[in-house]
Amino acid sequence: MMKRRVLIVSPHFPPINTADHQRIRMSLPYFAEFDWEPIILSVDTNFIEGIFDPNLSLTVPSNIEIIKSYAIPPKISRKVGMGNLALRSVPFLINTISKYLEKNSIDLVYFSTTVFITMVLGRYWLKRYKIPYILDFQDPWLSDYYDRTNNLPPGGKLKYAIAQAFAKTLEPFALKKASHITSVSPEYPKVLMQRYSWLKEEQFTVLPFGAPEKDFEILPSLKIKQQIFDPNDSYQHWVYVGRGGGDMSFSLKLLFSTIEIHREQHPEVWQKIKLHFVGTKYSIFDNNKEIEAIAKSYSIQDIVTEHPQRIPYFEALQVLVDSHAILIIGSDDASYSASKVYPCILARKPILAILHQQSLVVDVIRDCQAGYVITFTNDSIKIDLSDCVTQGIQWLLTFCNQDFVSTTNWQAFSLYTAKRMTQMLCNIFDKVVK
Repeated sequence: MMKRRVLIVSPHFPPINTADHQRIRMSLPYFAEFDWEPIILSVDTNFIEGIFDPNLSLTVPSNIEIIKSYAIPPKISRKVGMGNLALRSVPFLINTISKYLEKNSIDLVYFSTTVFITMVLGRYWLKRYKIPYILDFQDPWLSDYYDRTNNLPPGGKLKYAIAQAFAKTLEPFALKKASHITSVSPEYPKVLMQRYSWLKEEQFTVLPFGAPEKDFEILPSLKIKQQIFDPNDSYQHWVYVGRGGGDMSFSLKLLFSTIEIHREQHPEVWQKIKLHFVGTKYSIFDNNKEIEAIAKSYSIQDIVTEHPQRIPYFEALQVLVDSHAILIIGSDDASYSASKVYPCILARKPILAILHQQSLVVDVIRDCQAGYVITFTNDSIKIDLSDCVTQGIQWLLTFCNQDFVSTTNWQAFSLYTAKRMTQMLCNIFDKVVK
């Protein structure tokens, strides 16, 4: 049977260290098994600002075809105040695929990226080449979250306002002709159907990211020395790896305030504990340490360290593996789904998670018996949850030692593997092309 060919638009493809290619990178080893041949469309790394991890390229099968596009170099575009990768690359992406289709065929286009403006190319390729397209919403494109909560958006208010102005026009334009929409959160389909009455429930599939088992299989062979802490310095190191932001301040304040009280009551317990927050910023130009500032307000700044800049992907995995305990800090946005939960589970360390009750991650951790979960709702934000967090901290203190053996139910975890998620994605592809 001849495999059908799907063009996957992923501008930040490896070796760029970002989460928005995780779904695709995890799926690449399995597409052929389900009769699909992926072709990756990305932007050449010479035109991208970000953290590079050459080891990421080791996880991409050698037979995968990758098409590299040019873009306006950032050193030129930033002179006029433009750093947005989509705006710098869209004309080049159009030209690249036009040339490619002169000699090759494509059955389907799948946009799996948070470089949202590129999604409008689906309309162009559908009209010109009759190729159907699917959109993947890993994050909201158009959102009222920051207006509603008065939290500071990433990149600042002006930059975010400009991005949202584009989104108001381009989101419905891209969605209008999409054959299907996948999303990592069940909240996104609800919001989009409320916003656009012409969207129907059958056009959506909630599809979490797959777990990166293969990354953990090759991690020991890379012999990476992470630079965040010394795992043999007699301290217990608790780590959080992932973005920060105002939407996580409730979870952080709940954790820090409870630690402050527990420390006053049991000071000897905290003499050998350090908390590390790693890769909390989106921008490579932002080195502000808001989490350390919150820690200072609770007088625990001496045990909390924030590393704002993202580190290479495999170094981040090594941080998890070298840690004594893992923290998962949730957003007060019910739609936020933390894909980082899978590496945390695969690191086989005790996990303490503070999450919105509606987050998919809650079910993942509980179903797999992978850690201790504290949940809150929009209503309970005003309720004192310190007793729940105290119990969680005491649970963590009991298990965060070198002899810890993971209690995860790996049979339950198999539902979240990359192979399983790829099969579900390919089933969607089959329905669309038929």
